[in-house]
This record gives sequence, structure tokens and C-alpha cells, in this order.
Amino acid sequence: MQRRDFLRLSVLTPLALGAGWGVGDVRAATAAAVGIKPDGRPHRFELSRQHFLLDGRPFQIMSGEMHPIRIPAEYWRQRIRMAKAMGLNTIAIYLMWNALETEPGVFDLTSGSRDFAKFIRLCQEEGMWVYLRPGPYVCGEWDFGGLPPYLLRHPNLRVRDKDDPDYMAAVRRYIATIAPVVRPLLAANGGPILMVQVENEYASFGSDLGYLETIQALWQQHGVHGPFSTADGQDQIREAKTYLPGAALGLDGGIDFAAAQAVAGEMPVWMAEGYPGWITAWGDRQFARGHFADTLARLLAEGRSFNMYVVHGGTNFGFTAGANVDDDHRTHFKPQITSYDYGAPIDEHGAPTADYHTFRKLIAAHAKAPLPELPLVPPMASFDAIVPQPHAALWDNLPAARKTEHPQANELLFGQGHGMVLYRRAVPGGGELAVDGVRDYATVFHGGRYVDYISRMQDPKLRAGDKLRLPASKGEAPLEILIDSFGHVNFGHAMVDRKGLVGEVKLDGQTLTGWEAVSLPLGERWLAGLQPLRGKPTRPGVFFKGTFKLAQVGDCYLDMADWAKGYLWVNGHLLGRYWNIGPQQRLYCPAPWLRAGDNEVLVFDLHRTEGAPIRSAAALSG
Repeated sequence: MQRRDFLRLSVLTPLALGAGWGVGDVRAATAAAVGIKPDGRPHRFELSRQHFLLDGRPFQIMSGEMHPIRIPAEYWRQRIRMAKAMGLNTIAIYLMWNALETEPGVFDLTSGSRDFAKFIRLCQEEGMWVYLRPGPYVCGEWDFGGLPPYLLRHPNLRVRDKDDPDYMAAVRRYIATIAPVVRPLLAANGGPILMVQVENEYASFGSDLGYLETIQALWQQHGVHGPFSTADGQDQIREAKTYLPGAALGLDGGIDFAAAQAVAGEMPVWMAEGYPGWITAWGDRQFARGHFADTLARLLAEGRSFNMYVVHGGTNFGFTAGANVDDDHRTHFKPQITSYDYGAPIDEHGAPTADYHTFRKLIAAHAKAPLPELPLVPPMASFDAIVPQPHAALWDNLPAARKTEHPQANELLFGQGHGMVLYRRAVPGGGELAVDGVRDYATVFHGGRYVDYISRMQDPKLRAGDKLRLPASKGEAPLEILIDSFGHVNFGHAMVDRKGLVGEVKLDGQTLTGWEAVSLPLGERWLAGLQPLRGKPTRPGVFFKGTFKLAQVGDCYLDMADWAKGYLWVNGHLLGRYWNIGPQQRLYCPAPWLRAGDNEVLVFDLHRTEGAPIRSAAALSG
């Protein structure tokens, strides 16, 4: 999904007919092809005469996208069945490379929600075809667009560039690792995968067709021979001239099929992303919603293939939410919220929305057989409000510092992709402090006293300036700048967006040098070893602990509206970020991470020194 204006489908042309096919022939053949299911036998999926052909018959892809990494594996089948019950015949999935390879050469393709092959086999068991979108870049409002943050350790990195040796070495390793998993799952080999997408929305980034050809060739070298598709905005494709010959031309948002067909020639043109909802970022006034019913009705009437982005969004658990920013790296920084509900027809915890029932009714009117019954929705649970109490101070648990003449980014100093970094040195009080290059949110202390915060966001509700006045002091005292990062930028030309403090710090106009930096990635081992407080906390930067009880296990939403900004763990699982600027105040916790009886909550808040209530909530909003 690319970050641009929400476009609605405004021009639809009749289904282009290949030579020898009449309207009646196409409709009859398509109806027959709809009955073909991924049954374990080889099937022939082809791009021919401006049609998708399944075993020689025109086939209408009716796809809904969901991402297994954003969904607890225990809920995969329920979400797939929800999409099927809405009348869809295909599931589209992104593979997030950085979830599969956390360090160079260290892959995990089998644990938890990373086991995408298991998810694809579940689609097959449920009679659903698959459209695979493996990147290497995906966007998806995901951290770094799916690229692994370890790439940012290379000082001169150029992403999505076939001539950058560090980037391409990693891409080759990634494709060589997952292609053997993908290959047996292709329809031609008895699996459910109809098509494989080559990269994603490249025309919105670059104009080197050779880059796309290189990515496609890597798949082919490892036995994945397609068919292939692309996805991009029509204007971007036309301007960049990056249509990949021989691939289906997938278009995103508002599209003119007739003009696109002139580019694709005999290859099929389809809607690779149609938007029933949209992105929500921290600081937005409300959750984004969409209006897709009229578009869907016309797609169905015209017999057009489509992929609904997304049918179910899920959650940006942990540090996985991405961000957008203008190409100058400074303006309009918009980090995405923890929820990826997206206004999708299947909501974050797997329940149908009003849009779901509208879309289902539209699809049912074109179906040749009754749609399946809706599966059961996971039950919800509730708990009595709790007030977690101060447990540990960040300042009592600092790892050893590293000396650096000038502040540098997390990735360059420590090889650290997420979390926080503390920069400190002694300075006199009373001066004007100017801090450049905060990535992305800083709390500033002098002599152990909280001074102010600096936010990269330029929303009027937030302090946008990077200058502040230090309190007067006798002599020098420690200046401490604690930097908390959001996700790496996931779209555009500012993707090489390292975190931490990437600019100069000046006191009364003089550049400060001679720093110490402390790495704080908020890892499990470090959190498990936190030394508890021996008294009341004296300044912000506090971990809080509490316990809530469940009579029976079910999905929960934890309402953090009374807290300021930070992170929330339940039973050791990092649910994600919270922030009182909203619009999200409630964080989703799936039942598989909970237990009957006591459940432990750990909160790190950047501003509070006293606990606040955490309440049980029934849904994301309301």
C-alpha cells in the first residue's frame, strides 16, 4: 500500500475481450473456472489474451489481503474463513522480510506467525487461492517497508537499487532462502499460489526497469517462474515507464483500465489494491474509514479481478508499525498507530463490520452458489481496572555507555534497529539548547530534572521546536537526551531514515562534542533483569507493573487513555506503542497470549512517575 491521496475508482471499462472470446463465452468460462479449487493437484494459471486463465478458462480473482505476521497464528484459519464467507476466492499476503531475517543470514520461517508456508497451506485447506507479495520491499505501513533495519548499518546504503552491492547481496540471500519454500506452493506444483508479485509500487520510487527485471530473474533462478504481477499507481507507471513486460499489470486506487491495457498489451490488467479503508497515524483526529461499496459493485458488474487492501488488517505488534515523512526527512512525519484495523471489513479481532455485510451481499448477488456461513468470532473477555505501580527506573538500569565525539544514529553506533538510545554529557545550566535531528521523540533532562520534550512530529498539538532553555545550575550537570524511536519510514525517497540523534546539539550556539551513548533496545533479557526501585521514582522514565485477573480467557482491549506515551507488555508480549494524543487509546491483546487467573502487565512510560488506571475495553474505539 502506498502513501498517497485516497483515490476512488472513477473509470471502469468493460472487460477487454481476447480474440475468439465473446461476452457469453467469457462469462460461461469464468463461471466454470470459479468452481476450480486448490485441491493439491497441479493447476495451470496463465496470463493470456488480457485474461487470467485457470486451467484454460478465464478466472476472476476476487481477493482480500491479510498479513499472517499481523495475526496470531491461532487465528489464521478463522480470518481466512471470514474472507471466504464474504465471497472471496483468493487471499493476498505480504511477506515482511525483516520479520523473517532479523540479522544477516539469521532466518526464522517457522515460529509463530512467521510460518507463512503454514498460512498458505491453510488457505489451500479452506479452498482459497493465494496471491503472494513477497517484496523484497512491500511498504504495508510496516517498519522500513519490510526491509531489514540491519541494512542501515551500511553508511552509504541505497535501497531498492540494483547497483548497491550491500542491498543486493541481502536481497539475493533473502530470495534464495524463501524461494525453495514458495516453489512447491505454486499452483503449477499443486499449491494454491496463483501469482507472485515482483517488488511493490516501484514506479512510486524509481524508474530503473532493470531493477524489476533483476528481482524477477532472481525468482526464476531459484525455480519460481511466475506468473508474475506488479502493483503501482497508474500515473506513476506511465511517468516512470516501469511496466514489467510479460507481467500482469496491477493498479492501485483510482484507475482507468482502458489506458492501462494500452500499456500492458495482451497481459491482464486488474485492481491490485482497492481500498475499503485507509491509514491512521498518531495525532489524527479519528480513525480512517473508506467507501468501497460502489467501487466493488462496479468491479463485480464488469467481471474485473481485484484485491481488496485489506480485508483484515490485524495489529502492528511490538516495534513493527512504520512511518511516513516527506522526502526532506523533516516535514510531515506521520508514524502509524499500533492497530492496523485500517477500517477493514473484518476488524482487528476478527469480527465482521457493517462494511463486511454490505460487501458480502454484493458478492452474493454475483455468486453461482450460496456463500458459506460466517465462522464464529473469537470471544471477548473483560477485567476489573488496575493501577500498575512503579517497578523500576530506567536510570537505575542503564547498560555500559559508549563514547562518541558526536551523536550518531542507533544503527551506526550499536547496530540497533528499534527502542531507545540515551545521549549524555555534562553542561552548565541556564543556556539555550538546540537539538537537531531527533529521530523521533526526545525527553531532555539536566541534573536529573526533567526539562521538556522534543517531537519530530509537527502537528499543532505537539511542540515542534527543537530549542529549549536549560534551568540555571551551579556549575556543570549531566545533560541527558533520551531518544525514543517510531518505526522506520516505509515509503518514499526518505526511507534511509536512521533513528536516534542524527544531528548536532548546540548550547548557546556552540556545538557540543564528547558524548556518551547508551543502547536501550528494550530487549527481553534486559527487561527480565530490571533492578526494582528502592523508593519512589524521582523523575520520568519509569517501568510500572500490575496484574489483572481473567475469569475466562478471551480477546481483550487495554485502555491506556490515562497514560502519556510509552510501551505496553502483557505476559511478556509487547503489544506495541500507546500515546495519549490518540486517536488510538486501546491496545489489542489476543486470547492466546492470556491465561485464566493472573496476567502480568508491564508499562514503560516516558512521562509519568505515578501509576494510572488501565481499564478493560470492548473494542478499539467507542
